Amino acid sequence: MEYPYISHHGAQDGVTGSCHQLHITQHSSVLIDCGLFQGADASPLGARADHQLIEFSLEGIRALIVTHVHADHVGRIPYLLAAGFKGPILCSEPSAKLLPIVLEDAFKLTCSRDQKQVERYLKQVQERIIALPYEYWFTLHNDQGLEAKVRLQRAAHMLGSAYVEIDVQYRPGEASTRVVFSGDLGAPGAPILKPCVPPRRADILVLESTYGDRLHEDRSTRRQRLEQVIEHALANNGTVLIPAFSVGRTQELLYELEDIIHSKKLDTAAAPEAPVGAGHARENLQAAPNAPAEPDWPRLPIILDSPLASRFTQAYRELKDHWNDEAQARVQSGRRPLAFEQLITVDSHAAHQKILNHLVSSARPAIVIAGNGMCTSGRIVNYLKAMLGDPRHDVLFVGYQARGTPGHAIQRFGPRNGYVEFDGQRYDIRAAVHSIGGYSAHADQAGLVGFVTAMEQWPGEIRLVHGEEGAKSALRQALLCRYASAGLSAVIGGATNGAG
Repeated sequence: MEYPYISHHGAQDGVTGSCHQLHITQHSSVLIDCGLFQGADASPLGARADHQLIEFSLEGIRALIVTHVHADHVGRIPYLLAAGFKGPILCSEPSAKLLPIVLEDAFKLTCSRDQKQVERYLKQVQERIIALPYEYWFTLHNDQGLEAKVRLQRAAHMLGSAYVEIDVQYRPGEASTRVVFSGDLGAPGAPILKPCVPPRRADILVLESTYGDRLHEDRSTRRQRLEQVIEHALANNGTVLIPAFSVGRTQELLYELEDIIHSKKLDTAAAPEAPVGAGHARENLQAAPNAPAEPDWPRLPIILDSPLASRFTQAYRELKDHWNDEAQARVQSGRRPLAFEQLITVDSHAAHQKILNHLVSSARPAIVIAGNGMCTSGRIVNYLKAMLGDPRHDVLFVGYQARGTPGHAIQRFGPRNGYVEFDGQRYDIRAAVHSIGGYSAHADQAGLVGFVTAMEQWPGEIRLVHGEEGAKSALRQALLCRYASAGLSAVIGGATNGAG
């Protein structure tokens, strides 16, 4: 068998469960991500309670390399450790701070809520983590002339996200083979994040294809549409429900909403206005229904109803040294992009239920951001059950909705006055349903193609993963056209489970 070669243990046929194994020699390999299967990706195995279990051999796996901390890339790590994995977990410095929060939540959901067990587990995780600075070469293997090293580079998907370069040299003086795993690549101009710079070269590229068949709106367009959706709800005295992933998307939304509110305050600065603070937002939320005809942006409550998202938001604040120049300039000017005055955080279940009941019974506008992003569980489900049947309200999707999830059903059938099922019960969709692609944390087709064509040495082989079949097919054709126009050729196709 010729080395290196790659086997895939997830995300080769769908958009979740990312897990790839790079075999350096017969007895030495590394794992890139170990993510949870979600939605339709889990359904073929859904009759089995153990469909997330690790069913590949751990023998010879020297390390797990984490591209970023979303559940579809790290959610199976508790199962990996339970299966007997003893190696280190390599990740970027921001991810090293965020990963324990994710894994604590995953452990509580899948293993145990016993505090002593949770603490033992987290201690084990912390002992395994090796935080790597971006652009730093870390040696994975150096023995008998064979050298393998890894480097993380910014992927601009979320704070701490990285694509992975692995360089393997089998004999001194011989040309090395460079394998690049894209992880999830971000769209340009993402709030807070420093940009992604593509690698100089790759011999083999494992490339995500989530949005390989479409183009996103630009940042200015998406912001205009966000304002329009919110103003629609304000006019109807309704609530905007935004299902969002606790880490990454939520923080970007808060950042954008703070800027919109800041701009609205400047626009109305000449008019006499009472001081605005978190207390005023709460007063506005609790006041008797008789909302003003004109949108009152400075007093609009922004409700973050997710204890996990609140923890991540605090971690993001503590990681502000990793923010981009624009975000740091806002902080230096005295603004608080992730802790602004209108932001109300909800932690306890009792407080969640109280706010939910109030929003259902009153006619006061508000924005609610709650997990989870695909509406499969979490507090967003309670809001949807209570509000989907009321046309005053709006549901706004700002992220990918995988097939088989309630979010996908709402996105697809909501505009047709259809229904969605939660816990075996049908809920009619009468709320307005919106989707803004420009808020996707994933690169679109142009971004994915650009990641490849910006390299000095284009890959000779590209394996497309983390995408539905139509997206992979469209991206493959776009890449083949670019290669042909450059007078180059490459093997471009989907990944398979076996070696190749």
